[in-house]
Amino acid sequence: MQTTATPSLTPEAAVDRLEAIHAEACEALRAALKRYAESGVPPTEEERAGFRYPELRVTWEPHGKQPFTRRAWAKFQAPGVYATTVTHPDHFRTYLLEQLRPLVDEFGATLQVRVSDQEIPYPYVASSGDEFLHGTVEVSELARHFPVPLLAAVGDEVADGAWDFSPGKPRPLALFDAVRVDFSLKRLAHYTGTPWTSIQPWILLTNYQRYVDQFVQHGLSELAREGGPFTRLVLPGGDTVTRRDAADEALAKVKAAPWERFQMPAYSLEREDGHGVTIVNIGVGPSNAKNITDHLAVLRPNCWLMIGHCGGLRQSQVIGDYVLAHAYLRRDKILDELLPPEIPIPALAEVQVALQEAAARVTGERGEALKRRLRTGTVMSVDDRNWELRFTQERRRINLARAVAVDMESGTLAAQGYRLRVPYGTLLCVSDKPLHGEIKLPGAATAFYARAVGEHLRIGLETFGLLREQLVSLHSRKLRSFDEPVFR
Repeated sequence: MQTTATPSLTPEAAVDRLEAIHAEACEALRAALKRYAESGVPPTEEERAGFRYPELRVTWEPHGKQPFTRRAWAKFQAPGVYATTVTHPDHFRTYLLEQLRPLVDEFGATLQVRVSDQEIPYPYVASSGDEFLHGTVEVSELARHFPVPLLAAVGDEVADGAWDFSPGKPRPLALFDAVRVDFSLKRLAHYTGTPWTSIQPWILLTNYQRYVDQFVQHGLSELAREGGPFTRLVLPGGDTVTRRDAADEALAKVKAAPWERFQMPAYSLEREDGHGVTIVNIGVGPSNAKNITDHLAVLRPNCWLMIGHCGGLRQSQVIGDYVLAHAYLRRDKILDELLPPEIPIPALAEVQVALQEAAARVTGERGEALKRRLRTGTVMSVDDRNWELRFTQERRRINLARAVAVDMESGTLAAQGYRLRVPYGTLLCVSDKPLHGEIKLPGAATAFYARAVGEHLRIGLETFGLLREQLVSLHSRKLRSFDEPVFR
């Protein structure tokens, strides 16, 4: 077991040191890029050695009785040294301190911070739109002198349990190292059209723009409410609406936001306490669902919920009814190699209870009245929007699964939450009943959307309000195995 010559840092001092090393490395890399663009002078080997991420090391050498905690995270699976590289520690400061303080206070762990061997790729420090130095230098030319993103260095081996333990080497401290996080942060800005720093820890995922429109209206109302907890609404394209904006000015900003330029536009409603909500229109299909959650997961959100539409599979259902997914029949196929379909995806009790209670509060219905509108059961998620055309092949499987609804994203989003240790849940609204002749027609669909979307969105938001009060239990032990990284 490795022993350290330097004294242990406090959690606060460790994060301070991470911030200092990261800031110094990024500034050195930017300065070298600027010099090269202006004079053609490349960095020396000594200078390039300064373009590296900081590394955080945590050592646990237990003495006496081991501490017991019901918490699913910030605890050790075995004695030894744990390490990870860290990016943007200033942004992740609260998260890092939440992980480190229990490790020191309860377990007596020691903390060290040093410069790692992992280089920072130059696009990750360049300003937006300046990745190629405004076209004055060829990318191939930069790659000869500066660190570049290497796919061989980016992966989810830790999250997927594919990492190999080697004696004498540290165990993984976190699910994602710095280069994996930076890779996803750039992708988030690309897909959502908003700064990754604006994405909030409570995330609504939807497949219809109408939910986004309702969310924006809700956000504007909250910002106009005197004494409310929300501070600003961040729009695709980066513009913001604040409390100081007049109503006509706020509407003008919303209308001018270029959301259509982005594949999965996001809107973020920020709160003073940091517990705001982001909604992302992920579009249709399991590929989009996996894509966006691969990247959202590096922010370590508290929960993501799917609120969208589904086809009802039971005669007793009525268009506009809700389906609370207790299980998923995964026919999406997108994760079959990473997370085989035979691996069960458990429902998380805290999320399920909160969704049902939120539905009761928003609709005003409880008991039998609520049961008539909210059906629990299995949701089948498929990769073929026209699955109805092969109903004869799917009929028996639907019967065996006792499925009550069908969609294209929920199973993927739940599987990704399970795989990447992010709490998840699904509440869908029945928009058609394909097995019973009630198909989606333009006139009926318009009336349905006008009536149902606003209420459905309010249920999602109310659910987050309930879950904010139970963060420790929300990050469930159901999401963690016997050989987990220390950080959640």
